Amino acid sequence: MTQRNGGRPHSAPGMPLGLVKRGYSGVIQQLAAGDSGSALSAHELESRLIELGFVEGAKVEVLHEGIVGRDPIAVRVENVTIAVRRREAMAIIVA
Repeated sequence: MTQRNGGRPHSAPGMPLGLVKRGYSGVIQQLAAGDSGSALSAHELESRLIELGFVEGAKVEVLHEGIVGRDPIAVRVENVTIAVRRREAMAIIVA
């Protein structure tokens, strides 16, 4: 088990970025666009996320959550801040 997110343990399998709270930091393990529930096709969503910098091994941190339904979220990917909908963030598996 590895230590992430301020010393709190996370298991190796990871979890969707769309489920984490503000202040979370971790590393992208994989993209799972087919399971996200997004209006975009799996191929379109995966391409969009890669273009935005959501690639395996990239460091991520959730900086802010929207007021209504905690959506969208502001995420720092390496040194870039990006707003993404939670349902699209469900395709990003982090640990």
